[in-house]
Amino acid sequence: MADVRVICAIGRSGQLGLDGGMPWEGRPERAFVEDVERFFEITRGHVLIAGPKTVASFPDFAHDERTIVAIRSNEVPEEVLSRFAGRVVYIGGGPSVWTAYAKFVRHWDINTLPYDGEADTWFDPAWLLAGGSARRS
Repeated sequence: MADVRVICAIGRSGQLGLDGGMPWEGRPERAFVEDVERFFEITRGHVLIAGPKTVASFPDFAHDERTIVAIRSNEVPEEVLSRFAGRVVYIGGGPSVWTAYAKFVRHWDINTLPYDGEADTWFDPAWLLAGGSARRS
């Protein structure tokens, strides 16, 4: 079986998304820039699976440094993960993907950003209870 993990960022109140993107996307403050750098550093050399919209949002360099796979809602998570036995697999967001894969996640790496503004999508603590452990930074 794959070593299944999630690395994500949330706002101070659990905000995840706004209008299909991250509410802090493009903000130049150090905490936000470092979060993006950290994501790409930690996932380097590993498998990253996500929905087609998330995969399309990754810059070109990301495809050179990790195996990126677009998944569809009709795919069975066990079958997808079985293709990467023995590998570290990061599950990219958002909520529908995490809901489908949460029971397989061994480790959640959640970075809380200094954002406390508007959102229409929130982190669901039930995802943490479905599988492994959480580490907040």
